[in-house]
Amino acid sequence: MNAPEPARPRRARAAASAVALDLTPLRVSRDYRLLWTGQFVSELGYQFARVAIYVQVFDLTGSAAAVGFTGLTGLLALFAGSLVGSTFIDARDRRSILMWSQVFMALGAAILLAGALSGRPPLALVYGANALTAFVGAIEHPARSAMTPRLVGAELLPSALTLNQVLWQTVTVVGPAAAGVVIHTFGFGAAYAVDLVTYAGLFVAASLMRPMPPEHDGSGASGWAAVKEGFGFVRRNRLVASTFVIDLIAMVFGMPAALFPVLALSQFDRGAEIVGLLFAAPSVGALIGAASGGWVRRVHRQGVAVIWAVTAWGAAIAAFGLVGSNLPLALLFLAIAGAADVISAIFRSTIAQLATPDRLRGRLSTIFILVVSGGPRLGDFEAGIVAAWFTPTISVVAGGLACVAGAGVVASVYPELRRYRSEAARSTA
Repeated sequence: MNAPEPARPRRARAAASAVALDLTPLRVSRDYRLLWTGQFVSELGYQFARVAIYVQVFDLTGSAAAVGFTGLTGLLALFAGSLVGSTFIDARDRRSILMWSQVFMALGAAILLAGALSGRPPLALVYGANALTAFVGAIEHPARSAMTPRLVGAELLPSALTLNQVLWQTVTVVGPAAAGVVIHTFGFGAAYAVDLVTYAGLFVAASLMRPMPPEHDGSGASGWAAVKEGFGFVRRNRLVASTFVIDLIAMVFGMPAALFPVLALSQFDRGAEIVGLLFAAPSVGALIGAASGGWVRRVHRQGVAVIWAVTAWGAAIAAFGLVGSNLPLALLFLAIAGAADVISAIFRSTIAQLATPDRLRGRLSTIFILVVSGGPRLGDFEAGIVAAWFTPTISVVAGGLACVAGAGVVASVYPELRRYRSEAARSTA
């Protein structure tokens, strides 16, 4: 008879299992595997364009405010795309929406590539192509997000959203760091060419998936009535609204991405390669947080977890602003901020998706993407203007402290978020 296993190795394996990434959604759902893989390729390529746009605008103008205006133009396009997409996103096959979106996003990348090959493109062309990508992304991202609950089910949704965060954080580590080197070595055209080619990844993956028509009978609201219905649901559901408000505060005040080209030059005395590292650092922390996120399925007070995560995000951003020219310490605090942000993102997405019926999930995801993507763009504008009025350091530190204060305000104004429990906790209560 075998001897009993020592208690210490059993405990060690149990501890490792508690944090190990749950790969079940990838194992059980073929279409989720296709979606996840296609996203990886497409989003990795987009990071090259994302960094290139910031660096190119600063190269063309030498102005922090002009870089911040990139975020404002993207925000306006994102808002317009959200309104247009909400008129049909829950009434059409989500797979078809995903495929057509890749075509138009590739067009935006082709415009940026043509401008780069021409030498010094007009600033309006860069703003316009950025706006086109944001407009289409406001339709594509919600369609993609709304597919996940139907592909994996409610029980596996937190694990699937954690896997999505691993994907996102991996590409935002590798992509910006590689983009900085590519831009420094080969120029902006090479970065935009990578973006253009990789849109084929998600197009092919979507083409291999099964269609995903609406589950409802199509008798619901359509056109602008559908837009009103989606926004009305969020307005009436204070729990869902609270997840949007707290993220908007975090992204508007606490994400100084527009200042990275300025800080790389003025504070760290470096060039484009350091811009890539600054972009990548939050994602390094977020990747570590997501990859060790097996424990998230056992967190029942998910609303409280969101509040504390946003508080930690703001504190880490403020610390980043205070490190001066110490680049390693700056990267460390950005990584800590990213780890806090990914925990907030996982639980906010879980709360919002499970609190919303499927017939509204596309529109809910549209508003979610408007906040998640629009907040940083508005934050770019805010950070650039404050830096122009005062200094980049004041802009970063004040923004981080505003996040901390904002998390406290949301906790007070929205008790629904503080009191929220997961479905598992409610079923055993």
